[in-house]
Amino acid sequence: MTGRQALLEYLNTLLQPELFRDYAPNGLQVEGRQEIRTLVSGVSATKALIDAAIELDADALFVHHGYFWRGEDPSLTGMKYQRVRALIENGINLFAYHLPLDAHSELGNNAQLAARLGITVDGGLDTSEKHPIGNVGYLQHACTAQQFADSIKTALNRKPILVSGGTHPVKRVAWCTGGAQGYIEKAVAQGVDAYISGEISEQTTHIARECGIHYYSAGHHATERYGAKAVGEHLEAKFQLNHKFIDIGNPA
Repeated sequence: MTGRQALLEYLNTLLQPELFRDYAPNGLQVEGRQEIRTLVSGVSATKALIDAAIELDADALFVHHGYFWRGEDPSLTGMKYQRVRALIENGINLFAYHLPLDAHSELGNNAQLAARLGITVDGGLDTSEKHPIGNVGYLQHACTAQQFADSIKTALNRKPILVSGGTHPVKRVAWCTGGAQGYIEKAVAQGVDAYISGEISEQTTHIARECGIHYYSAGHHATERYGAKAVGEHLEAKFQLNHKFIDIGNPA
């Protein structure tokens, strides 16, 4: 068990949100009970995840995708009202960390994805950033583009879209989870064999083919399942909480 403020302070020390220019507030987004005994973690603070947390009598939710995104309608109506109302009526704290959770060197989405794919991290994706979000690294053994696609499918239980950039093998890799297909040109600049992200856009295919880099679209949700779970497990051990990660499926 721990107090709400103590948990917030610990998370801010652990994830260092002040280092990032983010698209939404990081930290405590909706205030609930003072004492936290049961924590549910998940990727996005959807109504389905909130309902699951209510069933478990959870005191707090920890997610990667929270609320109050830059540019969205701030009105608490419709879907947003139903979500926030459910949190408040059931006293559930909502903690959300976006870019800080992507970037954490051990518990973050990118670090956790690398561990599952057998990639050794040896640098950041954007060398101009002091705190880059994506990473570069290497596989222990080179493989074909299709073999690496098969490995991704096995690790994430989701078949990736593979856009081949040639016949070269995959050894050195760059990656950034979620909707980071636009970073493919940063990967090209790093001279890697392949780039992995969650989503794919129309132009991603052309960049991969014309720049000679294999591209893997492995799913926004599928590539970001692991950071929130890792943080939840870390908090469980640190504060002796009851913790459960709940995966609300999403094909995107």
